[in-house]
Amino acid sequence: MAHNAVAVDQFPYRADKDDYVLFLGRMNPEKGADLAIGAARAADRRLILAAKCNEPAERAWFETVIRPQVGTGVEWIGEADGPTEKELLAKACCLLLPIRWEEPFGLVMVEAMACGTPVIALRQGSVPEVVADGVTGIICDDPAELPRAIGRAGELSPASCRRRARQRFDVAVLAASYEGVYRELLDRAAGRSGLHPVPVQVPVEAGGRSRPA
Repeated sequence: MAHNAVAVDQFPYRADKDDYVLFLGRMNPEKGADLAIGAARAADRRLILAAKCNEPAERAWFETVIRPQVGTGVEWIGEADGPTEKELLAKACCLLLPIRWEEPFGLVMVEAMACGTPVIALRQGSVPEVVADGVTGIICDDPAELPRAIGRAGELSPASCRRRARQRFDVAVLAASYEGVYRELLDRAAGRSGLHPVPVQVPVEAGGRSRPA
């Protein structure tokens, strides 16, 4: 299987974390910012909300559900640019992902792990595929489990998060995965036709040189 990937070395790594919990995503019910607020308050942790909130439906949900809860340990900073997002991810004690939908991949989980930050998430969509429960994060089956998981985030190793992100989701790993897929498809095609596969050029890293498959 070929996953999405990040250039791990482009993300800042921090072993010493601040005390805040980070919510990063889009401002809609599927992403669960309201669940994040409830969980962070129950865990007695400061929460930073950084989310896209540009569409009419996003703004309406924010004004109706989220804005009344901002304050008293809940900070709303709006949509973060690239450098700010990386800094927030690197400093957070954990990324909180209380999603309510079948998330196809969730690249932000990998970005957090690349920064050495564990992921606290609900068991939806690709979460079990991306997060190694007890190693790079904690997977919860119910929102009521989130506060305790937040409290345990400090038990997880930032170095293990970074290492796992590099081993499974770095750009070079993606290139090798796609090379394997291409080889399998070419071998199948050659087997059906009796022809030898033609070598293809597969990039080994972002902006790097290609080599024949």
